[in-house]
Amino acid sequence: MKVIAVNGTSNSGKTTICEVIIKGLRNKGYSVGSVKEIHCLDFALDPDLSTNTGRHKVAGSQLVTARAFSETDILYQSKLSMEEILKHYDYDYVILEGVPDCNAPRIITGHDEQELQERIDDRAIAISGVFANEHLGQFSGLPIFNAMEEPKALVEFVEKKAFRPLPSFDKECCGECGYSCRELAGKIAQNEAAHEDCVLFRQDVELFMDGTSVEMVPFVQAILKNAVLAVASELRGFKKQSKIEVRFRI
Repeated sequence: MKVIAVNGTSNSGKTTICEVIIKGLRNKGYSVGSVKEIHCLDFALDPDLSTNTGRHKVAGSQLVTARAFSETDILYQSKLSMEEILKHYDYDYVILEGVPDCNAPRIITGHDEQELQERIDDRAIAISGVFANEHLGQFSGLPIFNAMEEPKALVEFVEKKAFRPLPSFDKECCGECGYSCRELAGKIAQNEAAHEDCVLFRQDVELFMDGTSVEMVPFVQAILKNAVLAVASELRGFKKQSKIEVRFRI
């Protein structure tokens, strides 16, 4: 799963860009999902607590699902992290609109140079939106794409630059690549590092919870591996080249 984010100010063209990218990728045969960040403190998909689903929520249900003939809505009672949200996605590409907390490449939008400069960081790979309607070429070293006039070029650029998002560990927690996850994402976006430099995507020890792989920093992998080996090595039939599997239910 590859991810790309579109970030910028309100009414600067984010949704239009997402539409162009989603349609373009779908026309190429890819499966595509999307996430839209809502910057409104009192937003709720079902704000009326007198509805049936609202009554479930008031009663204390921690997860409410509304299933209709043409739509299924799953309502969590808290804000999930992007890592938790993306676990629900199994698509070739996921497009994020207005999502600030994901270590993935991002396209920046704005009305003017000041708005762009305030949002550009090393994960930025391109400029688009309203600013691109009147400017061509580059801005701050980043290519400018007019999504409406050159949709094909924008989609091909996304194909090339999108990558699987990195986790959000600090350098002190892992740092095996020499950077924090945030820094490495920037290096990958700027073609100064490779996605394979993240050791978490080639784990020697794998842990699954309910069928979902849990990413572990090398230090935690070593603890788990050594603990299991210490027990297994004392058991009859143990061999150094043995394949060891541990399964238990809580």
